Amino acid sequence: MTYTVNPGLIPGTVLKKKDFGDVSGIEFLNKIFFVSNGVMLNQLREISGVDGSTLQNWVKRGWIGNTVNKRYSKNQLARILIINMMRSSMMLERIDYILHYINGTIDDTSDDIIPESELYGYICDIYDRFGDSGCHKEEELRSLIREITAEKYVEPVEGAKERLDRALEIILVAYFASNAAALANILFNGL
Repeated sequence: MTYTVNPGLIPGTVLKKKDFGDVSGIEFLNKIFFVSNGVMLNQLREISGVDGSTLQNWVKRGWIGNTVNKRYSKNQLARILIINMMRSSMMLERIDYILHYINGTIDDTSDDIIPESELYGYICDIYDRFGDSGCHKEEELRSLIREITAEKYVEPVEGAKERLDRALEIILVAYFASNAAALANILFNGL
């Protein structure tokens, strides 16, 4: 028997992948931003399923960055989706630490090792190739991460790939844990 939670959803969203043509993470973001250079708060809620007050709290805490004309950028949306993927299994302060570990200060792109939209793309690619069950060996995940980042990632500074690989492993394990916890609650509610 295979157990899945929210099968076929785009990671970090409440949207079905098939409704978007089974796109990858980057393709999904590109579709959202095809006709617009930003999304509004109400659109973020519809995409992520996160309520507006939580999103505004994340902005106030400095986890998302400031909007331009009340619009969120592609990287901000990606960051929100990444936070949303992990938030039920990891404390927000740890999620914030991981995002700083990857990209330093939110308003300074000069210390970034990867734009958040590309990071989200890697997460989705690895998740799609690894499978949504998460029932694999730890080394299999590490190996897949190393393989995928070796294909496309170019280090802006020495050691960035290793940092990215470590962060991707934490993000994906947290996402698998979130899915497992959601499944446990579904099973419990069926008693």
